[in-house]
Amino acid sequence: MSLFTTYKKEMSWGGRTLSIETGKIGRQADGSVIVRYGDTVVHCAVCASKKTPETFEDFIPLTVNYQEKTYSAGQIPGGFFKREGKPSEHEILTSRLIDRPIRPLFVKGFNNETQVVCTLISYDKKTQADIVAMIAASAALTISGLPFLGPIAGARIGYIDGEYVLNPEVHQVKKSQLDLVVAGTREGVLMVESEA
Repeated sequence: MSLFTTYKKEMSWGGRTLSIETGKIGRQADGSVIVRYGDTVVHCAVCASKKTPETFEDFIPLTVNYQEKTYSAGQIPGGFFKREGKPSEHEILTSRLIDRPIRPLFVKGFNNETQVVCTLISYDKKTQADIVAMIAASAALTISGLPFLGPIAGARIGYIDGEYVLNPEVHQVKKSQLDLVVAGTREGVLMVESEA
């Protein structure tokens, strides 16, 4: 396998194309993927310490960071704030949404420092990026070689005009009577978050 070999898989999901690609950027990370759903694109890179901590703790020092860049929506910060500062509340909640289903899937005894960074590269203002980032994190962890018992799948379900809608668009969520996010593996559900 060449260092510059790229892999891309596509499927139709909820009326839009979901594609997962690896091998183009972030090749020095343990795992790096670009996931596109509609025209929303998220890059996820996974890195883990090669050194096992000398003191054993029954805890994995896992850090999940989801970050949205204003350029992803075609905007450049102006005025007083020229740079993007601390994470917004939405970014923090999305980081937790990704953390909850992946944390229990690391093999017991693995406690190397691990970092998962999901960056929103392009936002089409229709597709919510949190589910795309969750899929990207799962794919990056799965190919990373870390002892991760994934992959996971995640989806958002809405209820609009008496029908369930898979991964509703942003304008549809406002009309939906249900906002349900579910994530899990083939063996079982790992997380459910709901508002109705």
